[in-house]
Order: sequence, then structure tokens, then C-alpha cells
Amino acid sequence: MNNDLLNILSNSNKDIDNQKLMDYLSGKLSDQEKHEVEMWMVDNDFENEALEGLQQMGGNKKLEGYVDQLNKELHHYIKDKKTRREKRQLNTSFWVYVTIAFILIIIILAYVVITRIPHHQ
Repeated sequence: MNNDLLNILSNSNKDIDNQKLMDYLSGKLSDQEKHEVEMWMVDNDFENEALEGLQQMGGNKKLEGYVDQLNKELHHYIKDKKTRREKRQLNTSFWVYVTIAFILIIIILAYVVITRIPHHQ
């Protein structure tokens, strides 16, 4: 489960280890490490708000449930987005083929009309 939360948090910050943030939330850090995280949070308002929100949720089981739900929704969103993109590509390629066919028909008709016109000498 903890790995799922780290997946969500991947790339969320570059200055502090995500595992350290998780350990901070679960109370597993030494006093010195807690102080280090708290000093980092002073300089990072957005992350500070996020961590405070996670702390207010309380209970590790509740947090795990939220993380599982977030991961499911994220995977569902990504799958839907990929499906929409693939449908768009198929639709686009269909119209490309129709356009090419239309242009070829016009060229063939133009050739036939030009070759049928009597030439004056």
C-alpha cells in the first residue's frame, strides 16, 4: 500500500524524499528528522497544506483507502483518455482516406475530360 502512495507522490517534490514524508505522517521519524521535514514545509506552502490535510484525515487505514481510490480513479482516467485519443486517430485517418480518394477521382475525371477534347491543329 505504501508503494501506491509513493506512486501518487512521485515527482511531487525534488527537495525531500517522499518516503520521509510518509514516515512523518505515520510518526516514524526521529525528532531531528521531524524538525527537518517541518523546516522544509515552512518554505513550501502547497506541500504544507497537503500534509496538514493528510494529517487531519487521521488513521492509516483511512489514508490507505483514499490512496487506493485515487489510484483506481487515476488508472481509469488514463485508460479513458487513451481510448478517446485512439478513437480520434481512427476518425482522422478515415477522413484522410476519404480525401485522398476524392482527389484521385477528380484527377481521373480531369484526365478523361482532357483526353476527350479534340485537339485543333
